[in-house]
Amino acid sequence: MAPVTVPPEGVHHYDTAEEVPFEISKYWHQRYEIFSKYDDGIWMTDDAWFGVTPEPVATRIAQDIASAPESKTILIDAFAGAGGNTIAFALSGRWKQIFAIEKDPKVLACAKHNAEVYGVAKKIWWIEGDAFTVLPKRLKQSGKNAVVFGSPPWGGPTYTDFEVFDLGAMQPYSLPQLYTAFSGISTDVVLYLPRTSDLRQLTRYAKQGEKLKVAHFCMRGASKALCVFLGTFSAH
Repeated sequence: MAPVTVPPEGVHHYDTAEEVPFEISKYWHQRYEIFSKYDDGIWMTDDAWFGVTPEPVATRIAQDIASAPESKTILIDAFAGAGGNTIAFALSGRWKQIFAIEKDPKVLACAKHNAEVYGVAKKIWWIEGDAFTVLPKRLKQSGKNAVVFGSPPWGGPTYTDFEVFDLGAMQPYSLPQLYTAFSGISTDVVLYLPRTSDLRQLTRYAKQGEKLKVAHFCMRGASKALCVFLGTFSAH
């Protein structure tokens, strides 16, 4: 159980459907898939519901990223959000250091609190700030030993309107912008992207002669999202 504390303004733990704004009611009804410990006091902002990775998917991603070379002992979560992926990385026990970056202080408060619920808050270094500023200024020296994981905003639920999603038009951060920033820090980068992402765009970032590793993550027989693994990761 997490410590009994009062959420800051704009942060909520909804107990009943009647409390939940209509726009996020779909996600709240999936709350135990998103956080199995939801009833232990999970905190969320209303916007954070749209981007949090479901717990089974986050767990599998953590398993797959663990296949990075043993020399990679640091995990940098560039868009920590409410903590779904960061918690899974900490629970995996694979990393000597985990850095979680989040620019929204309210969402960062959620991530810290939720990590306490799962008993891993002290395993994570929390950084409030923009990843594009934090990475080159504070974590560049760690990059050679790090895997950079990015679950960026996709521009809201409207990405589902496209049969093939244009990653060059993804908002607020496009695929080229993400790749340029993250590959400048580490040779091993993992991006969590919409399931309909244009694979032709992703193949441009494969090194010559190498196959690009892309994994779809499914729940109930349906793809929820995909990850592209840029760097040296063992096949699964």
